[in-house]
Amino acid sequence: MSENNKKFVTIDGNEAVVHVAYRVSEVCSIYPITPSSPMAESADVWSAKGTTNIWGQVPDVFEMQSEGGAAGTAHGALQAGAMTTTFTSSQGLMLMLPNMYKIAGELTSTVFHVAARSLAAQALSIFGDHQDVMAARTTGFAMLCSASVQEAHDLALISHAATLETRVPFIHFFDGFRTSHEVNKIELLSDAQIRAMINEDLVIAHRQRALNPDNPFIRGTAQNPDVYFQGRESANPYYERIPGILQQTMNRFAELTGRQYSLYEYFGDPQAERVVIIMGSGIETVQQTVEQLNAQDERLGVLQVRLFRPFPADDLLAVLPSSVKSLAVLDRTKEIGANGEPLYQEIMTLLMEAYTQGTISNLPRVIGGRYGLSSKEFTPAMAKAVFDELAKAAPKNHFTIGITDDVTHTSLEFDPKFNIEGEDVTRALFFGLGSDGTVGANKNSIKIIGENTELNAQGYFVYDSRKAGSTTVSHLRFGPQLIKAPYLIQSANFIACHKFDFVSKVEVLREAAEGAVFLLNSPYSPDEVWEKLPRPVQQILIDRQIALYVIDASTVAREAGMGRRINTVMQTCFFALSGVLPRDEAIAQIKQAIEKSYFTKGKAVIEQNFKAVDAALDHLHKVDYPDQVSSQRELDPVVPPQAPDFVQEVTAPMLLGRGDELPVSKLPVDGTYPSGTTQWEKRNISDFIPVWEPDICIQCGNCSFVCPHSVIRSKFFHEKKLADAPDSFPSARISARGFPETRYTLQIYLEDCTGCGLCVEACPAYDFEDKTTKAINMKPKAPVFEAGKTNVGFFESLPVNDRAKVDFSSVRGAQFLEPLFEFSGACSGCGETPYVRLLSQLFGPRLLVANATGCSSIYGGNLPTTPWTKNKEGQGPAWSNSLFEDNAEFGLGMRISSDHHTTMAKKLIKELAPQLGKECVNALLSTDQRVGSELRAQRERVVQLKQKLKTINDPRAKNLLSLVDHLVRRSVWLVGGDGWAYDIGSGGLDHALASGRNINVLVLDTEVYSNTGGQMSKSTPTAATAKFASAGKRIGKKDLAMQAISYGNVYVARVAMGASPQQTLLAMREAEEYDGPSLILAYSPCIAHGYDLRQGLEQQKLAVESGYWPLIRYSPALRKAGHRPFVLDSPRPRIRLKDYAYNEMRYKLLTRTHPDEAEHLIQVAQELVDLRWDTYEHMAEQEPTEFQPVA
Repeated sequence: MSENNKKFVTIDGNEAVVHVAYRVSEVCSIYPITPSSPMAESADVWSAKGTTNIWGQVPDVFEMQSEGGAAGTAHGALQAGAMTTTFTSSQGLMLMLPNMYKIAGELTSTVFHVAARSLAAQALSIFGDHQDVMAARTTGFAMLCSASVQEAHDLALISHAATLETRVPFIHFFDGFRTSHEVNKIELLSDAQIRAMINEDLVIAHRQRALNPDNPFIRGTAQNPDVYFQGRESANPYYERIPGILQQTMNRFAELTGRQYSLYEYFGDPQAERVVIIMGSGIETVQQTVEQLNAQDERLGVLQVRLFRPFPADDLLAVLPSSVKSLAVLDRTKEIGANGEPLYQEIMTLLMEAYTQGTISNLPRVIGGRYGLSSKEFTPAMAKAVFDELAKAAPKNHFTIGITDDVTHTSLEFDPKFNIEGEDVTRALFFGLGSDGTVGANKNSIKIIGENTELNAQGYFVYDSRKAGSTTVSHLRFGPQLIKAPYLIQSANFIACHKFDFVSKVEVLREAAEGAVFLLNSPYSPDEVWEKLPRPVQQILIDRQIALYVIDASTVAREAGMGRRINTVMQTCFFALSGVLPRDEAIAQIKQAIEKSYFTKGKAVIEQNFKAVDAALDHLHKVDYPDQVSSQRELDPVVPPQAPDFVQEVTAPMLLGRGDELPVSKLPVDGTYPSGTTQWEKRNISDFIPVWEPDICIQCGNCSFVCPHSVIRSKFFHEKKLADAPDSFPSARISARGFPETRYTLQIYLEDCTGCGLCVEACPAYDFEDKTTKAINMKPKAPVFEAGKTNVGFFESLPVNDRAKVDFSSVRGAQFLEPLFEFSGACSGCGETPYVRLLSQLFGPRLLVANATGCSSIYGGNLPTTPWTKNKEGQGPAWSNSLFEDNAEFGLGMRISSDHHTTMAKKLIKELAPQLGKECVNALLSTDQRVGSELRAQRERVVQLKQKLKTINDPRAKNLLSLVDHLVRRSVWLVGGDGWAYDIGSGGLDHALASGRNINVLVLDTEVYSNTGGQMSKSTPTAATAKFASAGKRIGKKDLAMQAISYGNVYVARVAMGASPQQTLLAMREAEEYDGPSLILAYSPCIAHGYDLRQGLEQQKLAVESGYWPLIRYSPALRKAGHRPFVLDSPRPRIRLKDYAYNEMRYKLLTRTHPDEAEHLIQVAQELVDLRWDTYEHMAEQEPTEFQPVA
């Protein structure tokens, strides 16, 4: 291709790969899993738009219920002759393994593209390493590894071409996040080039091997000992041919594109004595380090491994310098119990065989090391440390680099100050708040620069796996040369901080270079801001001569109608200050990017962004600051001094962004972490908080009931307690009659509030003289901040109301129950967490939670802090996450174990009755434990029993002491989203419900895979769009309630807190009280629905009023008692479905892109609503004998 015809684009690794995979496939079987989901999403969008492959056909892109299902579908499609691919990561790849053995065993051409990721072990991690692909290395798939965005793009095509010629399936893998999510400027392959690489004769041959009734044969037989062994060996020649065919394919690719690849590639001094062997993105780090050090008269080299399976010795030895004396093999994985990791073992075997066979005359010293697990940083300083270790007389083998191992002492030390960044590279850091648009704006900036200038561009975005509201750091590089720096910026010449509070608690200037530019979003004017900065920040500004600019971007955004989204304002300022593009051209490009990004959201949103861009530069000011520090204020403490030791020593460094520095000894060996650590993390992410008006309040409890983050708490107490209260502490006489000396207070935990405003929407009370003022109102936080913190401190000194004296049956009473789920990292306005919080209030002190992987496991169990907490007695929810697909079985196992141990405990108590006393035994075994007072009494009995058992010298007493806690009735809940309950875990859930065991299931139904970005599930309703359903879902929503009701013995409820909080409370209490399986389907608004979640309660009401979400309860206990078991708690529909649906972008989007289809689907959806309502109405009128009996 001529230089003039080359097309350069700025895209991430996922898009680079799927651009090829889609074009050479006829079928894509998909399922979402981070970080590979964007590949499947792009394929679905292109298919919905009618984008064709190289044969002029639109591929069938089909979402399955699990990764195992996607692999099974791929297997079937391949056997039927289609060119098929799929995309996956981590546990998803593990679910595909059984099919992969079959696909490889049948010599079937395909490519599975894997964004390589950590496996869940002591903990889940969504980040990248090679644990998943190394677990697949025995499947028989060839394994080809890419190291960069350009390479991932190119090797995607090479692997598709090679699999056809070899007949061996390929795993094409690249580092999750570090490559999959890195944005870089690459040369895009044209369709003509792609077509030229795919041999049509081989495609036809693939089809001719397919199952065909016109040419029938049998494949997939069961074999016996007489022939199975021989059959496994019969494929050997195919694998022996792979290296030669793959290299020929790479050569043919080079002729087309000018980019030459090799199976193994050496960089460095041809006479190097010290060499590192590595695969994946780390190669670029080592290569750049080698170039730097060799320029200083070192003689070093690095060998890149692209082909890992098979692993041909001759090809690798051909490029390894004969001068090498010491080798370090770096693996991005850990294989516990092995004598080294997989790549190390391959190299050791290869060298030893070559030496014993006389192929090489000298055997170099070889050491192996682990690096980069879970996307742990791998920097030039670390690469240098490996080379330094190789120079030692006795280098450490089986080392680690990038951590401090003070337990088994595997780690190498390195100098973090070693830096090889070029001065011709613009290096920019942007500190933002999750979901504030910072990352999206920076991705647009990279595209603008990469595709409109001669500069190369790279972007990488650091955020943890929590939901919206966590700190995000964007790392952007621009320069004249190709950017090969797969590590974070260590010296930035531009830093932007998008939230002013960060300067007080985050070390935003830690990586600032001498003479850098610092852009700060500040509510303070240029004249005021200097005195508002902490002393360390002022000192760095002065010492490094940093230019300081401020803008009140939050005000600019609000005045433009954009709310809290300041992204385009700050983006405009970046271009103005960086000078990468002329100012007018930059603004024009920003507006063009806005139009493209927000087209689906409508003209009004685009105009708001345009207005913000135009206003930005008028509000940008340079700050002339003094040459002396004037502030006496230090950075805010990360956690308060009264925090426990673990929080001080382990949690605090993670919160500060220094978790990488924690030594191995500080971390729990089995992944067991203390409960309730969110209380020490004061995020202060909202500038507006609710403020309570005691004189207007009717004390209904609605505000605390709907609060997603448990920041609104109520207590009642004797008025004498106010003697020590601060003057600002608010309270009112309790509205209940007969308690004249009792006060009521409602406290806002202002530092933990996310500012969603749901409390205000839920409040029914208002000032009769000013109806715009309610009993709770959103107001600026700053004026009440200090007093508010003091009030919280006093509120916590007040005793928690006794559960035995609280009326659980009403919303008004439930507000006094202590939440044991608090301050989570869920999105502002989250529709799931109010149900989870209520669960913890009702049953928390005796609650066991099995949590499916998904949003609820991430905001519920993601480090640094966790929201499940305990009361002052030390009791609280015991929470665990196993996997995604197995949560029902996981929770059922908890119930079985608990029941078994309860039975054992009761048996031992009876055996020990002579020592314990008849009265004690009878009291322990006869209690009903259905209400709070009975539970409290039983818990007190258990405490007394423990004391008695310690005095009894009998092995049975010791055994009973280990089981005695089971005598307090345990409440086992299985919690997860619709992706789990309706799709990947549906089989297990069905079996668990059918077991008849006393388990309770809470399905937080957002109607999409919220955690992975909003993909379609079988819960997604007809006419709605979602990822994997961009053309609108045509199939109806699965009725999980009816499925469960069909068993007869399952308590079932469908609830919507915003429509009827009282029905929600009733259903959860009934479900838990029922001695058998229960299922609660909870309507959960989500940001993926496409509207301001402040309106989430209203949308729930409309969902119920339209008949889309009927509120129901089915109770087998009522059927057994001779009463009608099916109760319809909501009235007949009073509005049409579209009156509810078209408030949400997920429905409305289709009216803009495919209006005729949208009209058709909404009519079908309305018909489905009507039919289901008729069914439910009929069921509500049925007599008990018309329902399934319970044995």
